[in-house]
Amino acid sequence: QVQLVESGGGTVQPGGSLRLSCTTSGFNLEDYAIGWFRQAPGKEREGVSCMRGQDNSVYYRDSVKGRFTISRDNAKNTVYLQMHSPEPEDPADYSCAADITGALCVVDYYRTWGQGAQVTVSS
Repeated sequence: QVQLVESGGGTVQPGGSLRLSCTTSGFNLEDYAIGWFRQAPGKEREGVSCMRGQDNSVYYRDSVKGRFTISRDNAKNTVYLQMHSPEPEDPADYSCAADITGALCVVDYYRTWGQGAQVTVSS
């Protein structure tokens, strides 16, 4: 059974850092694209960063380029999202998801989702 579990959410200070983890089970990370998505209240879910296991291709949405880094540890079956210097649009519920087709951050292709992790920014 394909499962994803997020952890590491919480409150980050302006200028600070936070790392989200997505621990997976039931499938081989190298066969899937794993994506980080977020949804803020009243807004649509959007792709933040995705990594394709088949060829290590990576996508970042423009607003997080240079601040967020996606990485993968195959031995731990875990995908990470390192966040630096949060900005006003970053607080949201962050979810990781898996896609067998390899599409990078196309929300509708991602069929299996974790439960989400809340990220807030506060000084």
